[in-house]
Amino acid sequence: MSRRWLFADQLGPHFLDDRAQPVLLIESKAVFRRRVYHRQKAHLILSALRHRAAELGDQAIFLRAETYGQALRKVREPLEVCHPTSRAALAFVRDLDRVTVLPARGYVTSLEDFADWADSRRGALRMESFYRFARDHHRVLLDGPDPVGGRWSYDTENREAPPKDGELDVPAAPMPKEDDIDAEVRADLDHWEREGIRFAGRDGPRRFPATTKEAKARLRHFLRHRLAAFGPYEDAMLAGDPWLAHSMLSAAFNLGLLDPMEAVRGAEQAYRKQGAPLASVEGFIRQVMGWRDYIWHTYWYFEPSWRSSNELGARRSLPGWWQDLDADAVDAHCLHDVLAGVRDRAWVHHIPRLMVLGNYALQRGWRPAELVEWFRTRFVDGYDWVMTGNVVGMSQYADLGRMTTKPYVSGGAYINRMSDYCGGCRYDPKKRLGPDACPFTAGYWAFLAANRSRIPANARMARTMKQMERLTDLDAVVAQEKQRGSDPP
Repeated sequence: MSRRWLFADQLGPHFLDDRAQPVLLIESKAVFRRRVYHRQKAHLILSALRHRAAELGDQAIFLRAETYGQALRKVREPLEVCHPTSRAALAFVRDLDRVTVLPARGYVTSLEDFADWADSRRGALRMESFYRFARDHHRVLLDGPDPVGGRWSYDTENREAPPKDGELDVPAAPMPKEDDIDAEVRADLDHWEREGIRFAGRDGPRRFPATTKEAKARLRHFLRHRLAAFGPYEDAMLAGDPWLAHSMLSAAFNLGLLDPMEAVRGAEQAYRKQGAPLASVEGFIRQVMGWRDYIWHTYWYFEPSWRSSNELGARRSLPGWWQDLDADAVDAHCLHDVLAGVRDRAWVHHIPRLMVLGNYALQRGWRPAELVEWFRTRFVDGYDWVMTGNVVGMSQYADLGRMTTKPYVSGGAYINRMSDYCGGCRYDPKKRLGPDACPFTAGYWAFLAANRSRIPANARMARTMKQMERLTDLDAVVAQEKQRGSDPP
């Protein structure tokens, strides 16, 4: 049996064909020299890789080297590797002698099945259509040929505002217990920093699974205790509760610790056998086998130049306070809290990413490619394939609708409705002009004014554009936001 080379995001047992298969693991220090990663992301990657090496014992060759090339020169036998998760890594392994590239693993739908589906479509490739295809293809949440409950999506039931008392009554997710491997990783990172390798954010306790055992324990707890509340509050934000009822499993999926199909079937069984609410179950399944797979597949299906799309002509570079996660420089309550969450945990859930961080960056005209890199390096679950679609296609609307039908941009009213951030903030979400004008509300109208000729006309935007043209203070708002520039709000 050939030795299986596992990258650091292919660490679960489903990346092997046999429990006794020989394995190669490589830890490359150069990876952390090339980019400024969040300290906690670097810790998680190294901890997961070293834990897997410890689990495999003599079954694995574990090499620590400056580069992958240096490590591979020490291995003489033929190798095989599952399809890597980035274009750069795929090109690298394809150029190597003695290395066979196998089909991708760690996703529900295969690259070939997605390509067949996509090739048969006419027009844009929408996630909703792919999700229906995947549900039918894999026979998930179906009663015969029909979706359970008669509907494919229960998204409209999963948009509740947060509880007015600011608390969500769900048990806290189990947190990992650090061990000697984590202590070794922390000491090594301290040493690397003294050598000059830079990291962003703050160090902190490891909050995310580094082993399949930890990931499965968190999945079981989520399905039993948190799934029911996840659905209705999946879009809510609370300043005092960054986790709400989210599964906190995205990093485990993206490290390859957890097979997504196991989570999908587990959620389905929670509905069929334990009576979990259908809307919550469907919402979780849609995220895992719908959106996550869709983002993976569009990364490979669209041409490589898609990553550099910038159809709105955004030209500003990310400011230093954003790059450095300097939340203390920010007065706006929502942005301060979310940026502090990235600084302190290397994680916030999908709505703060999209409607606070991404929304703010879109309004300010920051370069999408720089944002892809920022999200990729500052988040524990960030990878090139993850952030290309989520940032270029969705958050920044840089491809003018290949993935979405309108920009994900909003004023302060949305944040006020879906969070407790606006109470006590120095800015008023109802105001777009003046010293207390909400930077999101003012930025929303300034963005639309600047891009009125670029955003394609469609029914979803027509009413908003007409409303903008009726604003008597639009020129003043645009001038105000131009003066604000990229200064922290």
